[in-house]
Order: sequence, then structure tokens, then C-alpha cells
Amino acid sequence: MIPSTAHPATGRLGRLWQWFSVDFLGIVREMRLSYLPPLMVYLAAGVSGFTGIIESFFVKDRLGLSAAFLASLGFWAGLPWALKMPIGHMVDLFWQRKSFFVYLGALLMAAGLLIMVGLTGYPERMAGVLPLDVWYIVSALVSPVGFVFQDVVADAMTVEAVPRHTAEGEPLPEGELQRMHITMQTLGRIAIIGGSALVAGVGGWLATTLSYVVMYWISLAIPLISVLGVTLGDVHLELRRRRYRRRGFSEADIRRMLHAEKPDMAPNWTILGGSAAFVAVSLLLGLSDLAAKMEAIFLASLAIIGYLIRQLLASMEPVKRREIVAIALIVFVFRAMPGIGAGASWWQIDALGFDEAFFGTLRQISAVLAIVGLFALRGWMSRRPIPYLVVFLSLYGSVMMLPFIGMYYGLHEWTERMFGFGARTIALVDTMADSPLGQVAMVPMLAWIAREAPQEQKATYFAVMAAFTNLALSAASLGTNYMNQLYVVERGRYGELGGLMIAVNLVGLVVPIATVLLVNRWSRRGSYPS
Repeated sequence: MIPSTAHPATGRLGRLWQWFSVDFLGIVREMRLSYLPPLMVYLAAGVSGFTGIIESFFVKDRLGLSAAFLASLGFWAGLPWALKMPIGHMVDLFWQRKSFFVYLGALLMAAGLLIMVGLTGYPERMAGVLPLDVWYIVSALVSPVGFVFQDVVADAMTVEAVPRHTAEGEPLPEGELQRMHITMQTLGRIAIIGGSALVAGVGGWLATTLSYVVMYWISLAIPLISVLGVTLGDVHLELRRRRYRRRGFSEADIRRMLHAEKPDMAPNWTILGGSAAFVAVSLLLGLSDLAAKMEAIFLASLAIIGYLIRQLLASMEPVKRREIVAIALIVFVFRAMPGIGAGASWWQIDALGFDEAFFGTLRQISAVLAIVGLFALRGWMSRRPIPYLVVFLSLYGSVMMLPFIGMYYGLHEWTERMFGFGARTIALVDTMADSPLGQVAMVPMLAWIAREAPQEQKATYFAVMAAFTNLALSAASLGTNYMNQLYVVERGRYGELGGLMIAVNLVGLVVPIATVLLVNRWSRRGSYPS
């Protein structure tokens, strides 16, 4: 064997260039005009965080809402995402009218923003109709419904955005179609995160120079982005249709090539009936005086979605069914871990002196590095099984939380004395270390859902599993509420915040890892929970 004469550095540089060319430049090369409409809808979701910082300050300064109440409000605001099942089915049934759902979503988003305009600019008039905290609750619940409508349509538009045929009408190879779908979904995540990065720093800086009401007036442009996106999609689809007509294709062939066939499908009454039951139960319990109504709604939702999952998996082989149940359980538990709640932000404002501009800087850094992580780590993440990723991310997230726990006990004061840097530097470094993995964790989960979906029920399966994983976020809000009741944190009273942060960190570390070990034990025995 002839020994290689290549210098080691050359090989490493070559691999580095190959990685850069494939993962970074490849995305740019594969961009298509047809991808732009759904990306604009995703972008609108990303830039919706424009008012996130001033909302935190407004709630802290002007509304008498506790951290526990805000955590429970997060539970209610997360429930609309479980409605992706019926909304997705309705979009499929009325695909030719998909623009209507985007317009409806934009209208609901605008309604939520207009309420905040009134609260920040005309509080006396608003209080004459309803208490200010009630207005805020309405705004917090209306806007997510609008986002759900738009998100469902955007998800469906990503399928339409990928052409199945060349300009000459020739079918594209399956491998190329798969590559384009991967590119489309990656760009969708980048649009959401990039939108957040675009407005985070700007929003934080403007919050120090403009009034809150002016900021909310500006934010009314956000729904227009998604409306423009779906309008552009209709225009682009018409241009493609005209191009095929000039080439002599029949109208039937054109509809087939453009995904424009009128769907020949009947309503799925299992999905619609289960969703109607979910809405009815949620409303009845929500309007009742039941002490544990949030818990009851969560359990009812879990039961309904679990039933739908069972129906979808009934036709699968037992081994495949057990594998899906196991992974679904791991993903659910990982996403259901409680957070600290609003008290952490209040403490950072009051004790650490973080202002709107600095919060904006942190969010912008986080978003930018998340995009970098999507490019740089997607290959590494795709090669690891989900249980491995859950264990790794649980350990990593726990370590990344330690600096903030340390600052509660005076770490920043010690570093200031010993090394000349304080709280802001620690927060910046911690954010830079944590952010690259923050969004990449979503990629294997979405890829797993798409990979396991039965071909004949792909859309329904994806919607149901997405509703299941999104329901985990409602469980996280419940857990956050419990934690804030156990460790009471109020504005200006942060004596129990240290214990809260430690408890949340331990739960987020131990429970997911224990779940992975337990599921692994079941796998060795060949039995899984039903």
C-alpha cells in the first residue's frame, strides 16, 4: 500500500470546505421563487416577537398579574395549537380557498395587536369597558389562534412550493424531490428564527426611544407580511399555469402538475368529532368553577389525541407501533418540562439591571446563533437517535442554566471583583453557548414525525402527532404554574427564586433522562406502555 502524501491539514481543510459547501452554500443554491410565499408566512411568525420585550415590561409595570397567573395564561394560550388537527383537515377540504384562512389568521393577529394599542395608549378608555387585565387576557388568547391558522396553511403551502415537474412537464426524480423538501423545511425554520433575529435587537432599541403604543402601531404591519406571502403564492401559481398553457398542456395536466387538483376527499369524522369534543370540553370546563379545570382540560385533550393516535397506529405492525409509542413518550416528556416563569425576567430587570435594549441584544444573538446551529449541526443531529439527543440536550441545558443560578447567589459580583466582568457578560457568553442547540433540537423531531407517517395518511398523521407534541407545551405551562405556586415569586420579592431555579433545573435534568432509561428498559423486554 502506498502511503498518502497529503498533509493532514489539507485533508481537514478539504472536509471543512465540503461541509461548508454542502450545508451552507447548498441552501443558497437550492432556493426557489416558489419557496418564497410560505417563507413569508413563517417570517411573519418570526417577526411577531417585535413586541415581546415591551410586553414583558408592560405586564411587569402596569398590570397586577402574578407569575403563577401568567404561567396559567401560557397554558390557555398554548391550547389553540392542539387545534392544528381540525384546522389542517379543514384546509385540506377547502384547499382552493386556503387564502381565506391566512386572511382570517391575519385578522385575528391584528385584533390582538389593536387591543394592546388600546392598553398602552388609551388605558382609561379600555378600562371603561373591561378591566385592563381582562383585555390583556383576550389579546393573549386571540393572537395564538391567528398564528395557528397561518401556520397550518404555511405547512401545506410548503408541499405546493416544491415542484413535481420540470418546466417542460417532465416528472422530477424522487431523490431530487426529497432534497427539495428538506431544503424547504430548513428554510422555513430559518425564516422563523431569522425573523426573530431581525426584530429582536431593533425592537429592544426602539423600546428605549419610542412609546409602547407607537411600537404596537408599527407591529400592525406584521400580519400584512403573511397576507402578501399568500397573495404572492397565488400570483406565482398563476404564472406557472400560464407557462404550461403556452407549452400546450391540457388543463387537467396543469392542475395535476401544480398540486391544484380539487381534493376528492370526504370529511374525516373521527378527526372532526374528536376535535369538536375537545373544544366543547375545553369551553365547558374553562367557564366552570372547577378548581382543577386546567388539569381537567389537559387530561381530556390528552385522552382525545391519544385516541386519535391509537386509531392511526392500529394498522401498523406491532414492532413499528411500539417504536412510535416509545419515541412519542420521550419527546412528550422532554418538551413538557417546566420553566421558571416570568419571575426570572423580573429579577433580571430589577436585580441585574437588564433593560429593553439588552434583552433585545440577547434575543438577537440567540436567534442568529440558532440559525448558525441549523446549518452547522443539522448533519450531526440527523445521525443521532432521538433518545441520545434528549439525554444530551437535557444535560447541556442543565449546565447552561448554572450561570444564571450562580448569579442569583452573587456569581456576577465575584467575577466583577476578580476579573472585571459582571452580569451582562455572563449572560452574553451563556446565551452564545446555549443558542446553537436551541432550535436544532426541533429538526430530528419533525424529521421523525415525517419519516414515520403512513403514506396514505401523511397529512393527518403529521397533524395529530404535532398536536400531541404541542400539547406537551401545555403540560410545561402547568408544571411552571405548579412550580410558581410552590416557590412564590412576585415583583420585588425574589427570596424564593433561587430555590425555584434549582428545582426547575433538577426536574428538567432528571425526568427526561429517567424516561429514556425506562423506555430503554421496556425495549429490552419487548413491551411498551399502551
